Amino acid sequence: MLVFYKERLVLLSVPKTGTTAYQTALRDRADIMISNPPELKHAPIFRYDRFFRPIFEKVCDTEMEIMAVMREPISWLGSWYRYRRRPYMAGRPNSTHGLSFDDFVLAYLKGDQPSFARVGSQARFLTPRPGGKPADHLFRYEDPERLVSFLEDRLETKIQLDRENVSPSMDLTLSPEVEDRLRRKRAEEFALYQSLGV
Repeated sequence: MLVFYKERLVLLSVPKTGTTAYQTALRDRADIMISNPPELKHAPIFRYDRFFRPIFEKVCDTEMEIMAVMREPISWLGSWYRYRRRPYMAGRPNSTHGLSFDDFVLAYLKGDQPSFARVGSQARFLTPRPGGKPADHLFRYEDPERLVSFLEDRLETKIQLDRENVSPSMDLTLSPEVEDRLRRKRAEEFALYQSLGV
């Protein structure tokens, strides 16, 4: 999470959406940067709303705007699958070694997910609690130029991004049956992504 107090802006760090690169690029520009523990670095909007928003409102008499990045849902799952397939993950409970991408997605769709498939939900991350404040600015991961342009304008600074946390590259094609099941069972993920426009 990055906080830019003067600009009244908070960048939430949705996992697997490239926000670590923004943290690295903007760490010296941010007023507050939370990089650990992961539960705070990747605080979803409902956690921000419950714990962080009251601090700004009660202590600083300020309401911050919230921004976040969302990745196309299949690509997002593919990033988790690849991330958990890095060589040193072999033999660990969260490893996806020995699994096809179809197997990983089917495990993700189970009610009782195995540990390797517990990756959360972008839609849940971005859904405020009842009475909470939704994100003011949502950007597609696949359109980094729009996101960078917004940040450069808002922060009045140039941004130089480096790729970080890059997972091994591999084919991530789902079988039509598994893709159809994913789209039906996680319709809220695809609906939210589509609502972001282009």
